[in-house]
Parts: sequence; structure tokens; C-alpha cells
Amino acid sequence: MDEQLFKNQLDRLRQPHFLLLYWAAQAEVKNVKYNITNAFDDFKDVRVTRTKQSVVAYIEVLVALCLIDIRDENNRKNIYITEYGAKALEYLVQNKKMKTQKSRFMEVSK
Repeated sequence: MDEQLFKNQLDRLRQPHFLLLYWAAQAEVKNVKYNITNAFDDFKDVRVTRTKQSVVAYIEVLVALCLIDIRDENNRKNIYITEYGAKALEYLVQNKKMKTQKSRFMEVSK
């Protein structure tokens, strides 16, 4: 993989993309399923967006960049961070590019 291209792509991500990566990683650590509806509720809660269309657009960007995967499980579209997504999250956190925000879903899960 071209390291410079990867960094350039990550530098173009915005706060909502970062939050999706962050919350997907938290879900995997907690061993809970995080889905598009949970993401939508969390985005409304932190006042990022009020439309599900926007959330789906943020998700599609991350899927296209191979940073997350979406799996249809039990009638839910669950979000999973990929190996590249984990590297992206690490880069964004280390370079203090983005600010973390709590997921209400994660707060009440397990």
C-alpha cells in the first residue's frame, strides 16, 4: 500500500468518519454489535446529523476506503472495523486530528 496515499486519504476524513471508526472499534472491544441504526442515534445525540441518509453516506465512504465492513446479520447491518480501519484510527488519534465523543449506545451496552 502506498503510505502517502493512505495518509492523504485519512487527512480528508471528517469528524463523522472518525467517530464511526472510533465507535466501531469500541464495539469490537466490548464484543457488542454496532449497527447503522445505533450510529444514526449516536450522531443525533452528539448533534452531527439528523438524517439517516447522512449517516449512510459517511458509512459508504469508509466502506469504499476499506476502513469498515458492513455485514447483514439477523436483519441488521452491523459495522465492523477492518485492519486498515484500525490503522486509520491509530493514525488519526496519534496525530490528534479528531476529537472523541461518547456513544450513548456504548455507554448502555454491557
